Amino acid sequence: MKPLILNSEDHRGGAARAAYRLHLALRGIGVESSMLVQIRDGTDPFVIGPRTVFGNMAGRVRTALDLLPLVWSARGRAHDTFYPGWLPDSSSRRIKRLAPDLVHLHWITGGFVNVNSLRAYGVPLVWTLHDMWAFTGGCHYDDSCGRYLSACGRCPALASDRVEDVSTTGWRRKNDAYRDLALNIVTPSRWLAGLARSSPLLGHFPVHVIPNAIDIDTFRPIEKRVAREKLGLPVDRKIILFGALRATSEKRKGFHLLQPALKSISVSAAGRDAIAVVMGANRPDEPPDFGVQSNFLGTLAEDAALVLAYSAADVFVAPSTQENLSNSVLEAMACGTPVVAFDIGGMPDMIDHRVNGYLAKPFETGDLANGLQWAIEDASKAMALSERARQKIVTTSAAARVAGLHRSLYESLLK
Repeated sequence: MKPLILNSEDHRGGAARAAYRLHLALRGIGVESSMLVQIRDGTDPFVIGPRTVFGNMAGRVRTALDLLPLVWSARGRAHDTFYPGWLPDSSSRRIKRLAPDLVHLHWITGGFVNVNSLRAYGVPLVWTLHDMWAFTGGCHYDDSCGRYLSACGRCPALASDRVEDVSTTGWRRKNDAYRDLALNIVTPSRWLAGLARSSPLLGHFPVHVIPNAIDIDTFRPIEKRVAREKLGLPVDRKIILFGALRATSEKRKGFHLLQPALKSISVSAAGRDAIAVVMGANRPDEPPDFGVQSNFLGTLAEDAALVLAYSAADVFVAPSTQENLSNSVLEAMACGTPVVAFDIGGMPDMIDHRVNGYLAKPFETGDLANGLQWAIEDASKAMALSERARQKIVTTSAAARVAGLHRSLYESLLK
């Protein structure tokens, strides 16, 4: 069996990490997986993509070209949150040369794959959705606007008041491309499965829920004191960890909701002993007022550094307002760190309320503060919380298990 995984990149971004981890997990159980990318940062011989700096630069140029319609329609406001997907591509010719048994799409935006190419692949298609883009007019998350249910238009992400705008064009392009297409949808969360099934674009395709894979041997607990000493963090304080790509700048990640929650707990005994640690952002010239001491770790690109950060923390907080199945939550829990998040999206797939974490009422900062307080105030329950957090991920998302579920899906399609 020779599946070909398509993702615009092999390392950078949550979808890239999830797709590459699946590729490794499949090869780990004997499936001859390979991966086709537009921007290649790693050295895996089974990842097919640019081999030079100039090749990667060409990929980044395509990403910029795909965003051109936003220059005049959104004046750049939707950069990194909306991809039109209009740019023609040559993916079908490349796939015919590679001759896979099956093509497994992941995150294909940024000028990598035009949906009009899918019908020409000539092999069974699986598409894992890492956000809502496949069934919207171009946004990754709709901020609950719901316009994808009726052909988009008047797009809030574009600040558009036009019935016919770039989002309408994108929605119709997908509607035409998906017609009579044989496609199986995979979503890592039950929440996204429900949205896909309700979508006029994807609702008629089979939808399967399979979580993201994680290497539980890499992401494992490290003794807390050791992790803190290596990161230069205090060993005698309660550490609340927050982190995401563009952790403080992307509103969907909920940084604006975390601040008041931290200020709320800062007056309690446990809160006065706490320190907020942020990964995914450098310390700004004027750090935000958390009400507690803060420390910024910057971007942690290597898994070993991430493991140290998660293991150093007493709790990881993920205050996202919309989220599929967060890699950061999976990683933190695999490292034995309980998670506090709002009860939204894929969070309930991972977090069992007051068992291995806390699900706060959306988007009540007071209840988010309650969750943080619950996680750090009672040291006697810390060990049990840690064990239950890791066990949940071992049971549901271990790489070999997730790879086996995908292999079974592939086999059913190839029959």
